[in-house]
Amino acid sequence: MKKRWIVNKNIPDEAISELAQKLQITTFLSRLLLLRNIRNYEEAQSFFKPDLKELHDPFLMKDMEKSVQRIQTAIDNHEKVLIFGDYDVDGTSAVALMYTFLQRFPLNLEYYVPDRYNEGYGISNQAVEYAHEHQFTLMIVLDCGIKCYEQIDLANSYHIDTIVCDHHLADDTIPAAYAVLDPKRKDCPYPFKELSGCGVGFKLIQAIAIRNQIPEKEVFTYLDLVVISIASDIVPIVGENRILAHWGLRLLNLRPRFGVESILSYSHIVRSGQANPKVSVFNQEIKINDLVFNVGPRINAAGRMDTGRASVHLLISDKAEKAMELGERINGQNRERKELDTKITQEAQQLIDGNEDYQKRRSIVVYSPHWSKGVIGIVASRLVERYYKPTIVLSLSNNLITGSARSVRNFDLYAALCRCSHLLEHFGGHTYAAGLSLKPENLPAFEKAFEETVAASIQEASMLPTIDIDEELPLHEINSNFYRILEKFEPFGPENLSPIFLTRNVLANTVRIVGKNHLKLSLYQRDSRSYPIDAIAFDMGEHFEQIAKGRPFHICYHIERNTWQGHSNLQLMIKDIKFDFYDFDII
Repeated sequence: MKKRWIVNKNIPDEAISELAQKLQITTFLSRLLLLRNIRNYEEAQSFFKPDLKELHDPFLMKDMEKSVQRIQTAIDNHEKVLIFGDYDVDGTSAVALMYTFLQRFPLNLEYYVPDRYNEGYGISNQAVEYAHEHQFTLMIVLDCGIKCYEQIDLANSYHIDTIVCDHHLADDTIPAAYAVLDPKRKDCPYPFKELSGCGVGFKLIQAIAIRNQIPEKEVFTYLDLVVISIASDIVPIVGENRILAHWGLRLLNLRPRFGVESILSYSHIVRSGQANPKVSVFNQEIKINDLVFNVGPRINAAGRMDTGRASVHLLISDKAEKAMELGERINGQNRERKELDTKITQEAQQLIDGNEDYQKRRSIVVYSPHWSKGVIGIVASRLVERYYKPTIVLSLSNNLITGSARSVRNFDLYAALCRCSHLLEHFGGHTYAAGLSLKPENLPAFEKAFEETVAASIQEASMLPTIDIDEELPLHEINSNFYRILEKFEPFGPENLSPIFLTRNVLANTVRIVGKNHLKLSLYQRDSRSYPIDAIAFDMGEHFEQIAKGRPFHICYHIERNTWQGHSNLQLMIKDIKFDFYDFDII
């Protein structure tokens, strides 16, 4: 699919030169900082050296004082406390964090993760009934709850207090919980609004620790769980999240908990079967992408294929042997998940490609009663990659059609669902991802209403995949010193993405096809001082013939360090190739 390149040229040359002089860096690196709103030495220091001392006071969050007082009462009275969390990575890591931290107190603790298929998202009536039947007097709810009005009212009727720790958008009306911690509450003055659900849980244990004079360093031992949630829940890695992610990654690399090490043993990061508390067995540094692509999907797989409780059990495991056993089971579930989502994706593509009507539509809504509810979110994301349209994938569960929705650039999916809400039983989410349910008889009307809404509001530019390019870079600027400073921009993530560079008129010293359809190249520029640099371009074999004939071309790419069998070198990870000089936009 053709992609639109956008090169941002909005930074004044004078500002670039001034910052470069102050920091003693190249203008290319200076421009990258200015694109991230870093405009002076002090901001650069804070960016390059994230400091735990800059974390905000947790008591700035609305209802934090109430929450800590209620938990302290539970501690004093040795109450039964139920830790409830969502079944995805953010929720299960939050449950592991809260459960492990509170174990130091004289509480009767238990954790509860709902069944994705029988209970669905959020606090379920079943969970509240369980809490009542087993005489729990306090529920701490993590990564959900901000819209669970009926369930919290039910808990109140049983005299069960609830403390909600959520990070999703709140309505004007807040549930009648004992306390609601959510930085996105309109009446919450907390300075940073983009915490993960586990991040909100972390602020709560930070506040409890302050009240109980527990050393900060003990609280920071949970940052590995927080960074897993930050990476997997795709929250912005700026501000407080950048600090939490930086130190969480550092902890993961120094002293990984057994459960995380067991998961990583099934990737290229850790040699299999080496979980050992005294020996570092990492082949290379763990980075955000390793959590996104190796850890997160496996933790999620338990909740998709069986139960999220298994993920919590893995993350709180204090025995290496048990963690390896659980990790092996969850890795097996991840293999099953991959096979299932591949099968469903192929079936969905057949439905779309076999219906000419989809070619005319601005949206995609596909449904099969047999598709697994646990993987349809992944399928929706894959369909967006292929067709680049707002997409909803639906299946049947408990006599309701339920689904996952994914969006494209600059299209507000949540707002579109709001306009169709009269046809829905439940829905929730944000701009680019959402979940929904509806009665089977409403499906034709919903599909029609959603298409009309998308067609009326989506901009033409949103129908074409876009690559935002940070800056144009000659190849001779790429060297080990440049990359060493570039690494300090990590951890990368939303609002601080790995920089994408543009280089025009490159030539291939060598080019060959590897794998099924990938290009392996050695690139140079004429009249450039650079040495040839290695590059890889996945699924771009169609360009082989023109490149092999010596035709100059333009590339946009990330720079990465490629490590293989103990040797490492810089490599360009090419995102797209163009031959037409005018085939991209400069803004």
